[in-house]
Amino acid sequence: MPGPKRHRRERTDEWASIKEWTLWPEQELYEQIRPLILFHETAGERAKEIDVPQRTLSRKADEFEHYGMQSLFSSGEQGGARETGKTLPPEIRQLIVDLHAELPTMSWREIAEVCYIRSGRKPDHKSVKHIATATPPPALQARRYQPWHLIPDPAERKLAVIRLHSEGWSITSIAEYMQTSRPTIYATLQRWTEEGVAGLEEKSRARKGPRKVTLKVANEVRKLQENPLLGKWRMHTALLRLGIEVSPTTCGRIMEANRQLYGLEKPQRQPRAKLEMPFKAVRRHQFWSCDVRYIEEHLLPDPKPVYVITVFENFSRKVLASAVSATQNQWDYLAVLADAIRYYGAPEALVTDGGGIFYSTVAIQLYDMLGIRKERIDPGEPWQDYAETLFSIQRRLADHAFSNARTWPEIQQAHQTWWHNYNVEHHYAHRERQDGRHSPADVLRGVLGRTYPEEVLSRALYATQFTRHLDRHGYVKFKHWRFFGENGLVGEEVSVWVYEDTLKVEHRATTLSLYAVRLSPDRASITEVKNARRLETHFRSPQLDLWQLSETEWLLALRRPEPVARRNQGKIVALARQLPFPELNATG
Repeated sequence: MPGPKRHRRERTDEWASIKEWTLWPEQELYEQIRPLILFHETAGERAKEIDVPQRTLSRKADEFEHYGMQSLFSSGEQGGARETGKTLPPEIRQLIVDLHAELPTMSWREIAEVCYIRSGRKPDHKSVKHIATATPPPALQARRYQPWHLIPDPAERKLAVIRLHSEGWSITSIAEYMQTSRPTIYATLQRWTEEGVAGLEEKSRARKGPRKVTLKVANEVRKLQENPLLGKWRMHTALLRLGIEVSPTTCGRIMEANRQLYGLEKPQRQPRAKLEMPFKAVRRHQFWSCDVRYIEEHLLPDPKPVYVITVFENFSRKVLASAVSATQNQWDYLAVLADAIRYYGAPEALVTDGGGIFYSTVAIQLYDMLGIRKERIDPGEPWQDYAETLFSIQRRLADHAFSNARTWPEIQQAHQTWWHNYNVEHHYAHRERQDGRHSPADVLRGVLGRTYPEEVLSRALYATQFTRHLDRHGYVKFKHWRFFGENGLVGEEVSVWVYEDTLKVEHRATTLSLYAVRLSPDRASITEVKNARRLETHFRSPQLDLWQLSETEWLLALRRPEPVARRNQGKIVALARQLPFPELNATG
């Protein structure tokens, strides 16, 4: 029986009419891509005509050219159309069941991928799920490969990883199946890619580079560890100063081994809560701190304490000026402060405790004249002063040397060594700086505060401090007297302090000599000098003495002769020319 008669339609390219006349989705899809296949129209032009995404048209056209009409009836993906469970052969169905039994956590899509790699046919992931959960038991009765740690031969367990990966197993699935970590699987596959069969051999884990901790390094740590107060950070910075780069953690390990080997004691530290510092600087020379520390453990003949007076810059944590002194009066403090101001300028503010030397009349006048704001920490709260933190570091770095000092030069040398090492070693507060500046000296990097001409500083200390230079014999000339300073500092600039009938000669806050003087009523001249004392310092003359002089033989203070009026040389020459001697007249 003949079918219904078809009515003839006019040929048209109008997409609305074509879409209305199509009967099946596959027919509509073909009409969408037909101009691309037959007439090589671009996907962009066709997408504008029919309002369909350009990428969809391009992908469908590529699938049609590759798979033909079959691509119109299923979504071709990665090499072919997906297959349903009914079209799969029994061996692939059994493979799906075995994979699911071997690793139940493997995803359905991954099982489909393994099937495609092993057989060339890729089932739909929904079909994979149906087959794996609704078919007879798997053919596998045991694991194909034992866990990683149970395979004794390193090459065999690496081969197992490579075989599973070649079948399409993901890194995560292989690591879970072999009961090891993902980095282990990555490393195994990378060695196989780079080295081939040679990568199956067990790789030696011996150290390739030279060891940093040599016997020389360990010996340096042992020698520095004679100071029992050093911690691993200060040990690390001390080794850096010697050109040895070892991490603080490694230093701590070596120190602990030395303690067990040599029976050394570990310093005990009390834990304390971290408090917010009220005078924390945000720029250089915003705050200076000053304080006095007592050194009671020493071997000097005089058992009295030795005082360390220090001026400290809060931002960089650099020690600007410091001195060890047998006394702690206002003049000792002013000498250190004046030395810091002369070399680094004046700060915005000076932070101290309530000590009387910091609030003397001369000190207050100096603050006012130089525009220095005076700040004071709260009573009973020494932690607010950064100098206390500095003294805690000094205790660990220098107290061992202080306690063994038997002479004044030795204690001065220990102080100078601490001062230099502290400023150039890495500071814990600067450990996280990104500019490579980790020591106080590098952080301050020569930046000055408010500088004043020497005339202003001299006027500020006009009644107390004077600047002179040592002559070739180590003496200074002052008020028609010559006072001995130090023959090891010939030509250097020194300070002469006059206060309370005492005259002191010092260099860089180090006292060189002391004199008891009597001043005239107008304090313009010195009438008498007695009780002259030359102090031993760490400064040494390069010229050895021919013989040693006792304190009674050494003339430390010499009165200069009164100036004599010079004769009129012109009158003498004129008188000589009047004499009847031709020789004198010829020579003048």
